[in-house]
Amino acid sequence: MIRDLQKTVGALIDKCSIAQLCYLDKDGFPVTRAMLKPRERHDLREFYFTTNTSSEKVSALRNNPKASLYFVDRRFFRGVSLAGVAEILEDAATKERIWREGDEQYYSKGVTDPDYCVIKITVQKVRYYSNFKSTDFNV
Repeated sequence: MIRDLQKTVGALIDKCSIAQLCYLDKDGFPVTRAMLKPRERHDLREFYFTTNTSSEKVSALRNNPKASLYFVDRRFFRGVSLAGVAEILEDAATKERIWREGDEQYYSKGVTDPDYCVIKITVQKVRYYSNFKSTDFNV
């Protein structure tokens, strides 16, 4: 039995360099996209990612905000699936907070680039997989 499930899952997430973002496309089919690790996370409740405002995923998430994230530790064959609701944030304060040096390579006009936005995922449920067992919990 895991003593502190949230701490264990948080450590797994923090070690991952890639997150898998899943959403439904305009035709209702599931899509999975690899994303760079979250720029910010608040416990297991909120995750923030940068992306292009013009991307298909932003359009799809505006249409249907239900989404999930998956993080995997391939070495120990364990992972965590987090399901929740996405918001597309374009306010200056959030964009400036999430911005990092070097982001100009993706958003040539800088932090005010209209093609730069932030995806916030607010998690509602979590499923942790380890040792061929899964554990569901709410955050």
